[in-house]
Amino acid sequence: MLYAGMDVHKKFTHAVVKTEKGEVVKEDEIKAEENKIERFFEDVEEQFEVAIEATSNYEFFYEILEDLASRVHLANPYKTRLIAEEEVKTDKVDANALADLLRGNLLPTSYVPCKDIRDLRRIARRRIKLGEQRTEIKNQILTELRRQNIDYSNKSLFKKDGKQFLRDLSNPIIDSCLSIYETINKELEETQKKLTKKGMKYSQVKLLSTIPGVGSYSATVIFEEIADIDRFASEEKLYSYAGLVPTVHQSGEQTYRGRLTKECNKYLQWILVQAVQTHFQYCPESNISSFYRRLKKKKPTNVAKIAAARKLLQAIYHMLKNEDEFRVEG
Repeated sequence: MLYAGMDVHKKFTHAVVKTEKGEVVKEDEIKAEENKIERFFEDVEEQFEVAIEATSNYEFFYEILEDLASRVHLANPYKTRLIAEEEVKTDKVDANALADLLRGNLLPTSYVPCKDIRDLRRIARRRIKLGEQRTEIKNQILTELRRQNIDYSNKSLFKKDGKQFLRDLSNPIIDSCLSIYETINKELEETQKKLTKKGMKYSQVKLLSTIPGVGSYSATVIFEEIADIDRFASEEKLYSYAGLVPTVHQSGEQTYRGRLTKECNKYLQWILVQAVQTHFQYCPESNISSFYRRLKKKKPTNVAKIAAARKLLQAIYHMLKNEDEFRVEG
């Protein structure tokens, strides 16, 4: 078996192939183009594994390498640097470090779901981003109304009558924002339809939709961000992945619990907090809702909300593990 490392960039990538003993079989800087990558590896006669870092454009390289290598590893960039930090940092050094960590079985990796889930995840994250952009435009309109001291307290601004009210103001800033809002909203609705259609093909999404307050959109986002539930050995591992546990610092016999960990899946964290708030409304009699009301009497609201989101995630963990529908008293 041979071991390869690739330091990937937008235009170029430095690639190296090594033996189990660390001898360089092949090394070069190549253009980040499919045919150039294929050409580099075409005369590598033995089977090889390859490591690349989890960059924003990793999927381009990953999907090419899937057809060339016996296995592709996605390196966790933060943990890789902790292990293999060099005083002299170049593309060549980074590629060699990845290959060396891989052949030594020391490479810290990131999980990569199958292509279908990656496609679903891409659509879901696009829908989330569109929602953020739509909210930003709404806030700009509200800011302009307040700046002009225009009373809108009795208006549903983003429904048909409300939008007509905004147009009748003949305010150029509001008109511009409203035009952008309608474009984003149309794209958002089309993206959500596509996401729902794809998501409902999965039994896990249908299962999660049995949770009161969790619709097909939320269920799809939760599923595609978790992907394979079996990769989490315990519910605590899933809590940590979702960023629903505090950081812990120990010194001697003292233990300090701080804010929520930042090294987490922010999409899963966000959708769980949104979903649990909806759950309170649709299912006030559930154990999760009761737990939230009890905790809110002793803790700040946000703390209680995060704790309830963690309890919801606990239910989700066991639902997916056991392929069991949500139980109000479960």
